[in-house]
Order: sequence, then C-alpha cells, then structure tokens
Amino acid sequence: MKENMDIQPAKKRITKVKLKKKNSIERNESIAGALFVLPMLIGVSVIVLMPIIATFILAFADWKFVAGWDQLKWVGFQNFKDLLGDKVFVKSVINNAIFILTVPITMVVAIVLAVIIDKYVYMKDYFKVAFFMPYISSVVAIAVVWQVLFHPSQGPINQVLMSLGIENPPTWIADPNFALISVMLIHIWISIGFSLIIYIAGLQSIPKELYEAAEMDGANAWYKFRNITLPLVSPTSFFLLVTGIIATFKVFDLIAVLTAGGPMHSTTMLVWHLYKTAFINLEIGYASAIAVILFLFVFLITILQWIGQKKWVNY
Repeated sequence: MKENMDIQPAKKRITKVKLKKKNSIERNESIAGALFVLPMLIGVSVIVLMPIIATFILAFADWKFVAGWDQLKWVGFQNFKDLLGDKVFVKSVINNAIFILTVPITMVVAIVLAVIIDKYVYMKDYFKVAFFMPYISSVVAIAVVWQVLFHPSQGPINQVLMSLGIENPPTWIADPNFALISVMLIHIWISIGFSLIIYIAGLQSIPKELYEAAEMDGANAWYKFRNITLPLVSPTSFFLLVTGIIATFKVFDLIAVLTAGGPMHSTTMLVWHLYKTAFINLEIGYASAIAVILFLFVFLITILQWIGQKKWVNY
C-alpha cells in the first residue's frame, strides 16, 4: 500500500513536468511563428490596411496632399453629395454597369469552347495555351496591338470591312458610340482564356458515368449539357461570376492606353475617374469618396451573388 501511495505522487509530478515542457514548447513555437509572420503583417498593415482606413477617413475631408496637413478641412458628407451632381461620375457608373455584361458573355463563350475542346478536339494542350496567352500577356502590349487594329482608316479591321463593300465602317475607339464596345470586345478576348481553363478543369471533374447513363436512356447532347454539365459546373460558374464582376470594376490599363477615358467620357470607368481625380486633379478627399462608393458597389454585388448562389449553385 505504501509503495502505491509513493508511486501516485511521483506519477503526478512527472505528468506536471511533461505538461510544463509541452506548454513551453507550444509557447516557443507560437512565438517563433509570430516572429516569422510579423514582417508580412507589418507590410500588409502599412501597405494595405492603413491606406484603406485613411481612405474611409479622408472621404469626409477636402484635402490636396501637396498643400500639407494644415490645409485639410472636414466637410462631412459634402463629397458624397457632390458626387450625385458629378456628370462624369454618373457616366462612369453607367459605363461600369454596361461593362459588367462582358462577364456573362465571356462565361458563355468559354464554356462552349471548353466543352468542344474537352470532348471533340485533339491537341487539347495547344488550344489551352493558345487561348490562355492573351490573359498572361502584358495588357499594355495588347492594348497597343488593338490600337493599331482599330485604327479608323489604316487599321486591318476597317481595311477588311471596306474591302467587303462597307464604305463607312465604325471608327471604333475614336467614336463615342463604339469606344466602350471596342474596349469590351478586347476585355472579353483577354478574359476568355482564364475562364476556359477553369471550365475545362471543372468539366474533367464530372464523373463520366453520368454521361454514359444518360446516353443509355437516349439523351441527346443538349439534354446532357443542360441537365448534367451546367448543374455540375455551377460552382465554377459562380467563382468566375464573382471574380469576373470584381475584375470589371478594376479595369484601368486598357482605358489608360487606349482611350484615356474618352472620347467624351464614353469609356470613363470608376477607377479611371478616381485616378484622374486623385493624381491629376490632386483632390484626395473627393477621390476617397469615389473609392468608398466603389467599395460599396463591389461589396453589395458580391453579397447579392452569395445570397443568390443558394438557388442555382449545386455543391
């Protein structure tokens, strides 16, 4: 009995020592992990978080950063009120709303091409690379090439149209009625490759047995596409829809190289208007208000998509 009574306290002491060592090791690992992550956290805080917070604060101020902090004036919601009467801002919002149409068009073209390449085309890797090249190429270089193609008189596109008997072809990016359409066509051409690769990956994850069972029941190609392919790639479609719409609100380089927002503000987007206001007109407070509105637009659209996805996305 005495031996058992002596053993139990010894076991407790050993257990306590082990727990202390374990806690010490875990604490040291946590400190080491925090030290490794700290440089990234500092970088994210300085480069990302602080500018975001500053933007939300400066949206309620009238300030030009070249004038110094002593010239900063708090104006409350006046910047947001001025936006309602800003014709260029309203035009940029309308242009962005129209530009969102590039997302469903890109998705439709991409899924059709993905089905064709996945099932009916040899040398699949070649076509994947060919379609994906515009997406990974420099947007500036692409814009310069399309600028030459869309030249009103000497461009290859209008030369072909005139050779077909069209005497007055569109002047494309030089025409306020066609400039936005031209930029949308270029954006679709660039984006198809990414959507295509994602859709092909989604198609290859669909069990082949489902198609074989449908064929045994006499289902045609359209029935299989509508009832098997579309529902099973709906998570992929949802991903492309969300990321695509967010990307349309970030279009800047195409506009900067091709049209600079013109002609007559026909291609001015929210990001381009924000850039001109902040870095050309130096109105930081007003530009911050535009940035806040842009954030709210993207946030609201994303929330609506997340709510709506429950009705059409099949996981």
